[in-house]
Amino acid sequence: MSACLSPVKAQWLKLQRSTNFLNVMQQKITGFHLDEFQHWVADLACGHTQHVRHDPPWQSRPWVTTEQGRQEKIGLKLECVECDRNDLSA
Repeated sequence: MSACLSPVKAQWLKLQRSTNFLNVMQQKITGFHLDEFQHWVADLACGHTQHVRHDPPWQSRPWVTTEQGRQEKIGLKLECVECDRNDLSA
């Protein structure tokens, strides 16, 4: 199984999400850690991780820059791209 989606699967996934035919895998945030580049990463309940960068204007997440902001997001559900990929390959 390839870690990357084929262009066809990626296009299909984008179409399905935009038309709400696909139930995306939502996972709760259980914690945070910094990666080797000092970017914040959310730890998800499924065991996967997701970067949660504050990189305006592309990504606006000012809450990730403070301990209080991160703590307030514990329990928030994020889409888990890895779970989505695993679901597509099944």
